[in-house]
Amino acid sequence: MMDPVTLAVLRGRLEQIADEMDATLYRSAFNPIIAEAHDACHGLYDARTGDTLIQGKSGLPVFVGAMAFAVRAAMRVAAERGGMQPGDVWLFNDPYEGGTHANDFKLVKPCFRNGQLYCFLASAAHWHDVGGAVPGNYNPAATECWQEAVQIPPVRILRAGVLDDDVLAILRANTRLPDSLWGDLNGQLAALELGARRLDGLLDEYGDAKVAQALVELRTRAVRLMRSHIGSLPDGRYSFEDVLDNDGVKDELLTIALDMTVAGDRLTLDFSRTSAQCAGPVNISRATAVAACYVALKHVFPDVPANAGVLDAVDFVIPDGLVISASRPRPVGGYTETILRMIDVIFSATALADPKRAVAHAYGTINALSIAGHRTDDKRKGQRWVMFSFFGGGHGGHSDGDGLSHGNAPISTATIPPMEILEAAYPVRFTQWALRPGSGGDGQHRGGLGAIYEIELLEDSAEAFIFGERGKSAPKGIHGGQPALPNVFEYCQNGEWKTPPMVSKMLGIQLKKGDRVRLQTPGGGGWGNPADRSEQDRAKDIALGYSQERKEQA
Repeated sequence: MMDPVTLAVLRGRLEQIADEMDATLYRSAFNPIIAEAHDACHGLYDARTGDTLIQGKSGLPVFVGAMAFAVRAAMRVAAERGGMQPGDVWLFNDPYEGGTHANDFKLVKPCFRNGQLYCFLASAAHWHDVGGAVPGNYNPAATECWQEAVQIPPVRILRAGVLDDDVLAILRANTRLPDSLWGDLNGQLAALELGARRLDGLLDEYGDAKVAQALVELRTRAVRLMRSHIGSLPDGRYSFEDVLDNDGVKDELLTIALDMTVAGDRLTLDFSRTSAQCAGPVNISRATAVAACYVALKHVFPDVPANAGVLDAVDFVIPDGLVISASRPRPVGGYTETILRMIDVIFSATALADPKRAVAHAYGTINALSIAGHRTDDKRKGQRWVMFSFFGGGHGGHSDGDGLSHGNAPISTATIPPMEILEAAYPVRFTQWALRPGSGGDGQHRGGLGAIYEIELLEDSAEAFIFGERGKSAPKGIHGGQPALPNVFEYCQNGEWKTPPMVSKMLGIQLKKGDRVRLQTPGGGGWGNPADRSEQDRAKDIALGYSQERKEQA
């Protein structure tokens, strides 16, 4: 067994490699969703199984969980085409093999030592636009994957260190923003190259065997700690279900249902009662569903090391053909909304077993908004522009205090793109960017507040698309806490404010100069009985304006 000091040092050094890869991409990407919002991740993966070994602290956790499936997909294809070779980098965006959706391009680099495959380095990042019917690719009306984005299977983008110009030509031909794609691709390739150099330096310093031993022990410790945490929960079956507004095609609720069983130090997550796969793009693949569970469990048990050991004490029951185990060509572009609901039901089922461990529901939607058009000024006349962004909301209350106001979704450590960056890059103006008073659920510890975003178009014309959730079913409280306010999306045409027929999803909203769109995002659910909230906390809420809207509604 390795001594704890050496193990801690090696863990820190390995995590630093992933962190440096993250930082390299964030600083070099052209796309604000990567450069500013940090919608990307990097990690180290097992040479034999593809399992997660190490993840960075600033990348998206859901990517890290899904990337294990992506690495395995690259391994399978490589085995059919001569095997992994030094200097190769495999690229693809297949959401059914590698999880998430087609905007998220995965790059997998094999790392060799003395002629033997030692591990994989992998990178995932959200590219701005990759074809499809809707700029930015969040197509709320898609009924098959080809209407969402170009589909790229695992291919070598680098072969023996040389860029494949044919693959690059295909990629550039299938985007509205080829310069952005070129910059993001180079950023990911540079990050992987840096990671390989840092890993070689670490292995030269400590030796291949000692670092490999550290990786095994980190996984063993993660399993041991997970089993200890699961064992501390009361044995039993804990069930909870929640809904999605609709699939964007048919205006019917979809159920995400969980039966969670605790038996000693093992946990079973059974999603069998979940709705069947649907026509619209809120489906996800099984790989994405497992990655969502990984993220939720890391929230519930935050001290467990972030590697594949998190899932070694967990059994999954996810039958084929569900909205969380969909197969090609079912559209999956809105995966973010579905995995957020999976996280919600895991939180609520955990609260039934031990409310002190759980967090009330966060706002539950990224509100993917795209506004696109062509420039009309003399210098850039006719140039295509696509503003794609996601937006924040309130996080749930918890046993230690109130929820975070205006945070990002719990699937990630990404940041909300700054207003100044969006205004500088696109012909829009934010006429409001503020907290939404009264949007957090009441409780002993209230939910955090959502936000109000109002955006005015400065160009002559544009088209807007919205892909959100939580318009019909608000984020829920736990342990007696109250729900938050639901999501509201509105758009103004010729001075008249309107709402989408399907509440949270719509495409083809025609805007003229001066027209606006407005998001009022949900807060987080409350934790605990509202009667137990202190008078001092209530007075502070009123003084800060947090309770204003709820007070007026009453």
